[in-house]
Amino acid sequence: MKQLQKLYPHLLAIIGFIVISLVYFYPIIQGKKIYQSDIAKYTGMAKEQIDFRAENHTEPYWTNSSFGGMPTYQSGANYPNDYIGMLDNAIRFLPRPADYLFLYFLGFYALMLVFKVDPLKAFFGALAFGLSTYLIVILGVGHNAKAHAIGYMPFVVAGFILVFRKRYLHGGILTMLAVALEITANHFQMTYYLLLLLIVMGFFFVYQLYQEKDLKSLPKIIGTFALAIILAVGVNATSLMATKEYTDFSTRGKSELTFNTDGTKKEANISMDRSYITEYSYGIIESLNLFSPRLFGGGNNEKLTEDSHVYNFILNYGASPEEAKELTDNYAVTYWGDQPQVAAPAYIGAVVFFLFVLALYHDKRKIKYAFVAGAIFSLLLSWGKNLSFLTDFFIDYVPMYDKFRAVSSIQVLLELCIPVLAIMGLQSFFTDEENRWKSLWKTGATTLGIIVLLFICKSMFHFVGEIDSQLIEALKQHPDKTFGPQFIDALKEDRKDLYAADLLRSGFLIAISFGVLYLYIKNKLAANTAVILVGVFMVGDLFFVDKNYLSNDGQQFRSAQEVDIPYQPTQADSLILQDTTNFRVYEVAGGIYSPRSSYFHKSIGGYSAVMPRRFKEVYEYLIEPSIGDLGSIIDPKTLSITKNLPVLNAFNIKYLIVGTEKGDIPIVNPFHNGNAWFISKIISVNTANDEINALGKIETKDVAVRRKDVSQKFLDIPLPYIKDSLSTIKLDLYKPNHLIYTSNSSSNGYAVFSEIYYKDGWKATIDGKGSTIDKVDYTLRGMEIPKGKHTIEFKFEPQVVKTGSTIALISFIVMVLVIITGVYFDNRKKT
Repeated sequence: MKQLQKLYPHLLAIIGFIVISLVYFYPIIQGKKIYQSDIAKYTGMAKEQIDFRAENHTEPYWTNSSFGGMPTYQSGANYPNDYIGMLDNAIRFLPRPADYLFLYFLGFYALMLVFKVDPLKAFFGALAFGLSTYLIVILGVGHNAKAHAIGYMPFVVAGFILVFRKRYLHGGILTMLAVALEITANHFQMTYYLLLLLIVMGFFFVYQLYQEKDLKSLPKIIGTFALAIILAVGVNATSLMATKEYTDFSTRGKSELTFNTDGTKKEANISMDRSYITEYSYGIIESLNLFSPRLFGGGNNEKLTEDSHVYNFILNYGASPEEAKELTDNYAVTYWGDQPQVAAPAYIGAVVFFLFVLALYHDKRKIKYAFVAGAIFSLLLSWGKNLSFLTDFFIDYVPMYDKFRAVSSIQVLLELCIPVLAIMGLQSFFTDEENRWKSLWKTGATTLGIIVLLFICKSMFHFVGEIDSQLIEALKQHPDKTFGPQFIDALKEDRKDLYAADLLRSGFLIAISFGVLYLYIKNKLAANTAVILVGVFMVGDLFFVDKNYLSNDGQQFRSAQEVDIPYQPTQADSLILQDTTNFRVYEVAGGIYSPRSSYFHKSIGGYSAVMPRRFKEVYEYLIEPSIGDLGSIIDPKTLSITKNLPVLNAFNIKYLIVGTEKGDIPIVNPFHNGNAWFISKIISVNTANDEINALGKIETKDVAVRRKDVSQKFLDIPLPYIKDSLSTIKLDLYKPNHLIYTSNSSSNGYAVFSEIYYKDGWKATIDGKGSTIDKVDYTLRGMEIPKGKHTIEFKFEPQVVKTGSTIALISFIVMVLVIITGVYFDNRKKT
């Protein structure tokens, strides 16, 4: 009975999390689904593998519908023996996106229990963490894997702390399960950032052990972590091994090219360009929007009201109210921070900030310094190129840091650490009476002092954004040449109003929170009443800010059919779909960053942060420049390409989708090479630079280029082949992971296939006997074919999946045995 009474508040909290998650996204109760732009793009890219899975009840592990062909390891592939994935699905049982919101709440609540925070304060703390604006906004755009990984972060931190507190069994089991689930989320950037936080916190705990003269506990702590992590990694072996195998093939691997597309020398020794890694760097002063959301104008899509300076300025020019509204919505970009674009400010809450400062003054637990260090560490690295010496050090010397872009997203650590400190501050305020008033007035003076100082410094800010020059250029069409500059002046006034309004708003919330805690000190409010009032203001603050960026309207939540089928075929798609042969499509307007065409066709476009590196290089260095002026290479009468484009042809691109005033139209490429072809000559080169340069000069229908490789044939000299005009090679069977060709030639020959070369997993046979697949033309497959009639077969059977799934099964069995054994001996010890 006592156990039930102890569990009762926690059950109520969990039920509360479920109800709030569903109510917050109430359209899902009505059968609607959230439309997430990134998920729509993913659906386009993954259509072929999803259809294959539904039809064959197995995974292809390869798709030809994106980037010319690639493994599906980072595109939602399902693996055998993924039991930890089943546990994850059980935890996230609510419909999306309520499942991720529930996970936010549950994880933070568990972390608060490790700090022995009572259920009421932990409940409000969990709500404040889960409703942090950034965490909500990523659900709106579809960064599901990121949200997934963030949701398990508090669990991992909780297990980490328990182990260092020498609660080896409970801490070890929690760490093992939490790390396993964190890896299952499959967002390695977030997991990597979490690892950095744990390293920072680890220094604190080791130093604490040193001070306590208890370093003898360190081997046991390390051993517990080692066992937990080995098993956590083991149950995720398949996805980890597949990802590691694919990494070098992807844009996360280091390029072998030493020059850029413009011919300039390329920066060496990093996986991605420094400018690309730091493109999204948080502004140093912009970080103040952590506690006042629209100091820098909010997000790029912030909407001004009819009371705005811009709206009234346009009205005064004689525009109708409808025209003024349209111009205001389309051109009045209020965001003027340092980043290229921002969906919403990374607002953690004014009340959360107030309680965070309260913790710094009042909480006596030394562990707060670990979270303070984590928050500062996160903030400094989020500044990216704005604090270049630190960022450059991490890019150059810290392993794997150069594999991730959008450095501003490391602020997720800060968005975890500060709410933890805030609830620590709230807890200690009610449990530690010593110097309570002193801590409160210092907190009020500090936080409100910052607000007043920002008001005073308002005139020091210029309120000018990088986009302003683009806006003036776009408004040049107005007959009055002063219209553009005057528009920007009005926009600056609106930015100033947002700055002042949100400072007042944050100041008001801080003052209210200060007042509630002051009344508690004076015995005018009961403890629970004070906690509830502060909690309501804390959560309500975040709720109303979040709704500006993710609402429950028809734009965000749509019918299930509209979300499940995000793309409708255009007239161009319908015409191309009448062609039942096997070919690729190039949607010119989107380049290789358009997943729409992948939904209907085998495309060279797609949507992935880890697209195949070599294909991306061929596109950027050779295909994109070769298109040039479309009008000069298209016959308007036949709607076909009149210019031979050898590299384009090598990828079997039969149709180009081109946008016109009348809509998209399909352009036929009569020169495409087909699925496979015999060549007459192989040119051998020494370096990747030579490879891509040669590819841009050869006629791919007759010549292939390959790099010298001691593991392959044809090392030193160009090799001629007899190319019989009657020789044929055709595709008889197509599946994404299984291709069958028939060849017929009067002499030995060499064939090039319009399929992407990937060294691991693809097996080739000629008449059932194994054959070697060569890499030719920088990205494609080549093979020597004997004379006569033959059946050539390609199958994708990745060994990494077989090996990984075996390790995952063994690791899961061991994990279960460890848990059962640990619980058994723990209960026996208690008895």
